[in-house]
Amino acid sequence: MLIIAYQMIALLKLILTFVKKNQMNKVFLLLSTFLIFTAMTFQNEKELKTIYNFKAKSLDGIDFDFNSLKGKKVLIVNTASECGYTSQYSELEALFKKYGKSGGLVILGFPCNQFGGQEPGSASEIQTFCTKNYGVTFQMMGKIDVKGNQQHPIYKWLTTKEENNKENSNVTWNFNKYLIDEKGQYICHLGSNDSPNCEKIINWLEGK
Repeated sequence: MLIIAYQMIALLKLILTFVKKNQMNKVFLLLSTFLIFTAMTFQNEKELKTIYNFKAKSLDGIDFDFNSLKGKKVLIVNTASECGYTSQYSELEALFKKYGKSGGLVILGFPCNQFGGQEPGSASEIQTFCTKNYGVTFQMMGKIDVKGNQQHPIYKWLTTKEENNKENSNVTWNFNKYLIDEKGQYICHLGSNDSPNCEKIINWLEGK
């Protein structure tokens, strides 16, 4: 954006020069060229914004750089320990064991307490719950807000078409799922009722 601002200043100076010389044809040519260049620049910036632009904290408080996910399919899910869908932890873990151990799939679980207050625990309590009850070995992240004024940037990207270049969506409850391809591009949003083993997810993982 700063580069475009400098270019705009230079362009205005040139336009003023040509206006003084009554060379309006050159003014129109400059304006047309600049508008085309600006449109292409914004389009490229939009296309280049992927999941790799983000960072977050893991459940144990360590910085997690999404750039490390290059070349992998990613499933992002907002989790809760006291929800009717909490049993999906088992399905997510089974999915990870089948498709993730070979390095092809990464699952990121983001605990969230915004739906019915069903994730009230601390980071250590959540970790213990997931390990003891479901044997979770996929990557659990720090507790965040997935909507509202404190929405984490990764969820702003996931839920906003202007950000992900695909679609708008709403996180409607715990265990909503988002699929991201090997190039960091947004694929789709799935609701709580969609099992981690649903046909759409399995077909996506198997390239069908």
